[in-house]
This record gives sequence, C-alpha cells and structure tokens, in this order.
Amino acid sequence: MTQKTNAKQNTETHPQIESHPFPPVLTPDATIMMMGTFPPTSDKWGMAFHYPNFYNDMWRIYGRIFFNDADHFRDKDYKAFDPKRIIEFLHQHAIASCPTVKKAIREQGNASDKHLTIIEPVDLKNVLAQLPKLHTIFTTGGKATEVLMTLLAQEQGTPIAKSKWPKTNQHIDYPYAGRALTLYRLPSTSRAYPLSLDKKTEAYRQFFQTVGKI
Repeated sequence: MTQKTNAKQNTETHPQIESHPFPPVLTPDATIMMMGTFPPTSDKWGMAFHYPNFYNDMWRIYGRIFFNDADHFRDKDYKAFDPKRIIEFLHQHAIASCPTVKKAIREQGNASDKHLTIIEPVDLKNVLAQLPKLHTIFTTGGKATEVLMTLLAQEQGTPIAKSKWPKTNQHIDYPYAGRALTLYRLPSTSRAYPLSLDKKTEAYRQFFQTVGKI
C-alpha cells in the first residue's frame, strides 16, 4: 500500500478540521448583521470572500435589490464577484457579515450544512461587543439559525424552544445584554435550495425594506 493511499484513507477515516477562511466584516456603525455558516471547498471559490461560489445567488440578490442589476458586483472579466466592491457596499450601508462557525468538519467533503459538524462556533459575545449600534441579525439558512440560537441561549442562560425559533421569512424579538435584538431567518441563497432567484430576491427585499435599508 502506497503512502498516498495511506494518506487518503486517513483523511477519509479522520476528516480534517477546517477554520473559516474569511474574516468577518464588522463595521462599527453596523445596524444589521448577516450570518451564514461555512463556505464551500476552495476549488468552488470565485473569490476569497463570503459566499465565494459564483453560482451562489447572494451577491446577485444584493445587486438586484440595491442597484436593479444582478451583475452589479460581478467582476466582468471572470466568473466571480468583486470582494472590494462588496466590502465597500457593506460599510456604506452599515451591514456586517459574520459567519456563525469558526471551525468545522465537512463529514462528506462538501458545503452541505446537513453534513457539517461544528467544532467551534463564533465568539458571538465578542462580535456583538464590537457592534454597539446593531439591532438586527439575519441568518441565511437553517444551520446558521440553529447555531445562532444555541449561542444566544448559552450566553443568556435562557434557551428558547426550537419550535419558537424563527422559521424562513419570519422573525422573533430577543433581548440581549440590555439591547433589543430582532432575529430574522431568510432563505439560503445556495442554488441547492429549492426556491427561484425571483422569490429569494423578494424575500430579501422585504427584509431590507422592513429594517429601513431601502
């Protein structure tokens, strides 16, 4: 048996712990924060930034809502979006972006939340301390919602029953350390999520209208 074969079998038997590759965007003036989970493997990246897969619809949705152009953030020379323009936009509109997960294992070697084992969640207390104006957090899928609600329960010592967690396109109020937070859950922007781009865009548009961003 070759060394290469041994290495492959060891990886399959003991999946690798990965660290989230992208730092959060924590502009101090942020009033809302977007929270997802974990990016796809690097071979699927079109850029080195949150939601890096060119076929993920997140930045198309932002483009359609704020600029009436799905390709607004696209790097026209490549199948990719431009992280510099996205970061500038997030700062201008006081929107933070922070994953719920710092370290995880891909049990199936892919980006599926279903097969993602969380090893270390984000330090939510530290993140929120850097965002004094934050009043709203929105998650971009079920796994992110699960991690966020678990973290909040651990911080506050007052768990909320899973049946009362926000469902897709719904929200709940959540008092946290003397501030009133509102927690929204929005649809995943992955192409694997069975919802059309138009319907995803409309869900995000309604959210941004509700929080006063458009």
